Amino acid sequence: MNTPERALLLSLHPRFATAILTGAKTVELRRQRVAVPPGTPVIIYATSPVMALTGTARLTGVDTAAPGQIWRRHRTNSGISKAEYTAYMNGAERASALLLDTPRPLSRPVPLDHLRATGAFHPPQSYRYLTTEVLQELIAGHEAADELLGQLPGPALPAHSPHAAAGHRMSAPSPLPGPLCSAALTAGPSLR
Repeated sequence: MNTPERALLLSLHPRFATAILTGAKTVELRRQRVAVPPGTPVIIYATSPVMALTGTARLTGVDTAAPGQIWRRHRTNSGISKAEYTAYMNGAERASALLLDTPRPLSRPVPLDHLRATGAFHPPQSYRYLTTEVLQELIAGHEAADELLGQLPGPALPAHSPHAAAGHRMSAPSPLPGPLCSAALTAGPSLR
């Protein structure tokens, strides 16, 4: 069974974080191949001016192809215009569409000041992996700590996920993990 051992912390402009958490945006785009297993929990960090953890989602798959192909396949769920996409992907040879499901906003965002209270936390430029142990340390004492940790494990993804039947080269959904194992933070590439 493919069970992710860590959560993916995504840094997003507040506009995109809100769109994901309301379900209006189900695809997050990146300028290169992103290798993340299906079922990985996603923690959403909204950048300035919000600067807080605002909710979670579940990664159901990753579709990687040339930027033009990714746009054709996912434009209706990307939450951006063609002009924005073209500007963002300018010069990229590959693009990844991170397919998201099960958005859950936090009732109380966890602000950057709180995340930094226990150490030198730096929001990623694009994404970073977090273990439950590290996340627990970062959010300890915050009123949304139990809510956020409770959102990470969950039931298996439904086979009828909106992306499961797309027929593109992407990973298929898998059962969700239980508690994530302990490991250090692992930074992903800086993209936006």
